[in-house]
Amino acid sequence: MYCIFCTNTETEVIETRVSDDGTTVRRRRQCPKCQRRFTSYERVEELPILVIKRDSRRERFNRDKLRSGIFKSSEKTSVTASQIEKIISHIEQELKQMDASEVESKQLGTWVAKWLKQIDKVAYIRFASVFKRFVDIEDIRKEVKTLK
Repeated sequence: MYCIFCTNTETEVIETRVSDDGTTVRRRRQCPKCQRRFTSYERVEELPILVIKRDSRRERFNRDKLRSGIFKSSEKTSVTASQIEKIISHIEQELKQMDASEVESKQLGTWVAKWLKQIDKVAYIRFASVFKRFVDIEDIRKEVKTLK
């Protein structure tokens, strides 16, 4: 790696640390030419995962968009922010294990619904009403029956 100060092409690694989550390596480097130190970071390049929407459009997986949808269905329920983060982490793990570059939005919804069903039934029904596109009270009634 080249020195960011003098552009010397040879630098020495003087310290290496792995991040707490194990996804990043931090390296302290020193340039033998100018003796200055700097830090570099190394992480695995992940391929973007595309979400296939109902209308066949594709968009990049967005953790914040997923969080927002779960938060909306979980407002005024017992679901905590840490539980929501846990759901998102589990879903991201599922995506990585799929070893695919695309996932249908329906699959993401199924995973979220599965987790919410275990945590809070009201949040689950709210999420399901959008995800499953309930059109009337009878649809909600049928879904509630499956919870009993």
